[in-house]
Amino acid sequence: METSFHRFSELFQQLGLPADEPSIRAFIGSHRPLAGGVPLHEAPFWTPAQAALLREQIVQDADWAPVIDQLNVALRD
Repeated sequence: METSFHRFSELFQQLGLPADEPSIRAFIGSHRPLAGGVPLHEAPFWTPAQAALLREQIVQDADWAPVIDQLNVALRD
């Protein structure tokens, strides 16, 4: 089984968001801190399609799961 490793910029592209470093930093800065009790995919700033992608990739423990976990940590206090 081959595992792929994805970068933040690739995740942001998958989510349909600007994927350059300044835009990623701005997104994280403007949406943190995400409350501890809120699962990442339930954050109010996602579209339904973005939330579904995040939820599905984590549930399936897909190749995207590690970078989604990194985003989750980056959005927490």
